[in-house]
Amino acid sequence: MSLTPEPAPAPDSVPPTGETRPASSRTPRLLRLVFAIFTFEIGLFLTVFPWVDIWSLNYFSGWLPALENIWDEPYFRGAITGLGLVNIYVACAEVLRLFRRST
Repeated sequence: MSLTPEPAPAPDSVPPTGETRPASSRTPRLLRLVFAIFTFEIGLFLTVFPWVDIWSLNYFSGWLPALENIWDEPYFRGAITGLGLVNIYVACAEVLRLFRRST
């Protein structure tokens, strides 16, 4: 039993010289665009939803009665809105980064 590593066998699926597989450059751009759209939607939801009347009619507000007062506190709603604004900022930054690299 030797402590030195054995060389790895050569892969059989290497294309011959001159033949290259086309790299799909659209997939990372598409994933970044989908990520930007998703974070924008989440951000918009988190920005608007805490200030709608249906906010207090959910499972979590009645789960712990001690947290019910915190749930309806404007500071807590503002914190959730702040998280939404951060998500919107991330989405806009990602879109700008995506279009900046494409030109």
